[in-house]
Amino acid sequence: MDLLDLKLLRDLRALKSQALAVSLVMACGLAMMIMTRSLIQSLNEAREGYYEKHRFAKVFAELKRAPASLREQIAAIPGVAAVETGIEVSVTLDLPDLIEPASGLINAVPERRPVLLNQLYLRRGKLLEGTGTGEVLVSEAFAEANRLEPGDEIAAILNGRRQELRVAGIVLAPQYVFEARPGSALPDNRTFGIFWMREQELAEAFNLEGAFNDVALSLAPGASEPEVIAALDRLLKPYGGLGAYGRSEHPSDIRVDDEIRVLEGLSFGFPLVFLSVAAFMTHSVMSRQIALQREQIAILKAFGFANRTIAWHFIKFALVIVVVGTGLGTLGGFALGLQLVDMYHLFFRFPALEFVPATGAIAGALVASSAAALIGVASAVRKVVRLSPAQAMRPEPPASFRPAIAERMGLARYLTVSVRMALRNIERKPWQAVFTCAALAMATGILIIPNAFRDGVRHILDFQWDIVQRQTVTVSLVEPGPLRAAHDFAQLPGVIHTEPFRTVSIEMSAGHQSRRLALHGVIDRGDLNRVIGRDGRPFSVKGQGLIISEALGETLGIQPGDTVSIQVLQGRRREVALPVGGFSQDFAGIAAFMELDALNRLLGEGDRITGAFMSVAGGQWDTFLHSLKETPQAAGVVIKNAMRQSFRKTTAESIGLIQVIYSTFATVVAFGIVYNSARIALSERARELATLRVLGFSQGDVGSVLVGELVLLAAIALPLGLWVGSGMAALLIESINTETVRLPLVLSSSNYAYATLVIVVATTFSALVACRKLNQLDLVGALKAAE
Repeated sequence: MDLLDLKLLRDLRALKSQALAVSLVMACGLAMMIMTRSLIQSLNEAREGYYEKHRFAKVFAELKRAPASLREQIAAIPGVAAVETGIEVSVTLDLPDLIEPASGLINAVPERRPVLLNQLYLRRGKLLEGTGTGEVLVSEAFAEANRLEPGDEIAAILNGRRQELRVAGIVLAPQYVFEARPGSALPDNRTFGIFWMREQELAEAFNLEGAFNDVALSLAPGASEPEVIAALDRLLKPYGGLGAYGRSEHPSDIRVDDEIRVLEGLSFGFPLVFLSVAAFMTHSVMSRQIALQREQIAILKAFGFANRTIAWHFIKFALVIVVVGTGLGTLGGFALGLQLVDMYHLFFRFPALEFVPATGAIAGALVASSAAALIGVASAVRKVVRLSPAQAMRPEPPASFRPAIAERMGLARYLTVSVRMALRNIERKPWQAVFTCAALAMATGILIIPNAFRDGVRHILDFQWDIVQRQTVTVSLVEPGPLRAAHDFAQLPGVIHTEPFRTVSIEMSAGHQSRRLALHGVIDRGDLNRVIGRDGRPFSVKGQGLIISEALGETLGIQPGDTVSIQVLQGRRREVALPVGGFSQDFAGIAAFMELDALNRLLGEGDRITGAFMSVAGGQWDTFLHSLKETPQAAGVVIKNAMRQSFRKTTAESIGLIQVIYSTFATVVAFGIVYNSARIALSERARELATLRVLGFSQGDVGSVLVGELVLLAAIALPLGLWVGSGMAALLIESINTETVRLPLVLSSSNYAYATLVIVVATTFSALVACRKLNQLDLVGALKAAE
């Protein structure tokens, strides 16, 4: 080991606490980077492997009814590699341990031919092989929520007839990685499930012998997906086709994609902030280290050490911080990733979802941390190279002091001696004060971001399910029915108020952008399920054309007053142009609303509805549910409290866990920044403070000079940091918002109070540590200076 390496070890030992503080800040940023990149790789590998092995289709379509002979014409479409036709129907379920009605989708399993696409994965039990009746396969999510095992029995209403069904096996399917009701952004696995039944038995129950109502295609290499979709739509149009779509528009795949996009945003935003702070802290530590070692640098140069050798010595100091930070960040990222990947089992159903360490992210973390450290140390090393031996042998010229601005304004009599000294030192080194203030502001700002996530989730829970959705329950009909169906629901026990609605599938287009979604026809100024504008007040939908969610407006690139094209994907498949009357505030994905009467006029089918929102008295809830179970026209039931709980268990829990992790890291970083600033201030002013002690100032007086400067800078930095943090939170939340995962920017007083409290506690702690070090100061050693 050469002499400079021995010096490096001594320097690291002397500055171990400051070096560790910088390493911890760096480790926090790298841990988040490695964690999120590893989760992205875990989800991508699980999805790609599952899709490939079980042959997830590329194009999908639903229709009313088509003869089985049409299958050959579909297979003849240029670019189609394989065709899977089947039956998918909605059913009502009756589970003995479930008081509320449940519903599901039953898919057909062919007996006489192999399944080419969307092949099932058997978790336990057995598949449906050979002939038989009364057996079903159940999706794992529904089975777990209702504690179903192979051999258990459930009852289902098949086309108006009650039938007892026995669970043969628990399965997964690639098209239901994210399992939710059609049109819903949230799962409710307790009351909605996916099932599979033998094709012949299901076809007989719903009078679909020799027919199908569901199509899935895979494509040949080089095939054009838009051309295949257009050709498929032409074939299915006479049979009530609802419009074909690609995998990128499949609801389950969209949700996985959105989660990956959220992680990609988080993998960049937080690490960038933390590594920027680490670069600044490295600069502060190294600049002060070089200033304190001027004489040593001069001696090294005088003895023939080259500039590049001395520069490399100081760069190695920064690289040691990088190695420690990267090591801690890698371990932390893997540990947190293992914890988070288990959470994804709550709503993503893969045969296996294992944590896959992103080795590329480790290399990226090393490069990013090295870059941050080198940026931080660059200017300090440049000073070393430019410093001549003769100049370095002389001590730095004494600073020129003068009364502070506050003193020149006549305020000196109101200030203590220690405060005046602190003010003078701040004015003596304005740029250092600016950089210290910036660091403290950054420490404050990063504390705002994670708690903005928490407050956004709380706002959604209150806004979406108390302000927008005020109904107790939403009931859907088996088929669109007359308006009197809502009046029938109003006669159920405990019903206080009902409001009818109609939902139709549409494709909305504006320019080159289009989206498939549900258009909701609602009554004007409804009281149960309300359309809320940006100003927080209910919209009047009467005569407004379309009211669309802000997210949909952003996706299509339109503003209120613009005109969009609407293609109805059912019935007469009318196509019309409608004006956009305004944007609604909605955090449950993309949505579009229209007055119910206007929608029925558009469809030309008379006064029809597809369901009703209902408010139910709490004291009669059980009686209401029992009566609703006996109502044959009720096909689906969505209970508001169940959806709220589902949001808490999925989206809110995942965001909440990430928020806790980031909040912990932000607090660590804040303490590191404040502590580092205090230690640097002590090392810079050791000679001055020792002089005051020798002149007879008490320990308290001297300590107040040091602490006073830190407190003044923290007081200036706090409001600036709150402002900077608000901006960073806005940018980060905007970067992670998707069509199905949207968070509002909510900056609460409790968020600001928490950030302020952490900085105050960190400042107090750092001040106490600095004062303790000050009391241990070697006065004789500190007063020595080269003459």
